[in-house]
Amino acid sequence: MIFPIKVTQPSYSKPTVTVLLIMANVLVFLHEFWLQMVDPYSLHHFMTLYSLRPAYFHFSNIFTSMFVHANWIHVIGNMLFLWVFGESVEDILGHGKYLLFYLLCGLAAAMAQMAIDPFSRVPMVGASGAIAGVMGAYLVKFPQSRVVMMFWFFFFFTFDLPAWFMLVYWFALQFAGGIGSVAEASQGGTAFFAHLGGFVAGIVLVYTMGARQPYWRRRDLQW
Repeated sequence: MIFPIKVTQPSYSKPTVTVLLIMANVLVFLHEFWLQMVDPYSLHHFMTLYSLRPAYFHFSNIFTSMFVHANWIHVIGNMLFLWVFGESVEDILGHGKYLLFYLLCGLAAAMAQMAIDPFSRVPMVGASGAIAGVMGAYLVKFPQSRVVMMFWFFFFFTFDLPAWFMLVYWFALQFAGGIGSVAEASQGGTAFFAHLGGFVAGIVLVYTMGARQPYWRRRDLQW
């Protein structure tokens, strides 16, 4: 198993919104865990209410589904990626603009997945589409930063990669997975097109929304 643990790009402000988003996702998952312990039917009802099912589309579910996760591996993985890449993107956008950026990326991700399978009854949950947007923004704003990766297989060791390489490789994996899911007409599993849609939206939005004025003067940022 290989996963990122930090980036070398320095930040100059506190990642307030990133921390709050992580806290919100974890608290919702703890509520899910409590429902599972008390009454599995209640958890099923909760997932039905707040997940996004294209065949039973409700606009509000685009946003509620971004805070619901399928299991503890799902939520931990997503929150790790958000923590690693979110701090730098929040740093250049500013707190309020970053929150709007995150939600718009989640919206774009959901719409991309629904465009592929608009009549699906399979629940879509998770923050990965919005986080993919954060990763897309990181790619174009900090391509020369380095990502410290951890490899685990009975033992741990770390190594680092250029951010552009790691993120392009990740995008290629999502693209291959998306093509494979269409070819096999598979239902459920990973929402690859949500990842692709969120990633592209992040690239577009970070340019459209622009960085905070003081940060244009920072020589050590990778533009």
